[in-house]
Amino acid sequence: MSETIDTTELGEKIVKVLKSIYDPEIPVDIYELGLIYDVFVNEDYDVKILMTLTTPNCPVAETLPLEVEEKVKSLDAVNSAEVEITFDPPWSQDLMSEEAKLELGML
Repeated sequence: MSETIDTTELGEKIVKVLKSIYDPEIPVDIYELGLIYDVFVNEDYDVKILMTLTTPNCPVAETLPLEVEEKVKSLDAVNSAEVEITFDPPWSQDLMSEEAKLELGML
């Protein structure tokens, strides 16, 4: 692990990884969809991700958080990763980025 990496740089790498994970029902990555509410990185490089799903009954409710956790853990600088699911606030299309709305023909 590089001693020069800072938490901001690591946060950017985590976002890049999150942008590689797609909701299987929507051709947009989970970051641009607005499913990621927050990413916390402490000085020990422990990562906590607060995310939601499009609905509580989402078909990938069991697998998507695990995929997020595993892909973030795969980064060399990450010591540990934990994903917390929340439905407060509930996800809505307003949380989607302009890029996601454009991709889905909503603009």
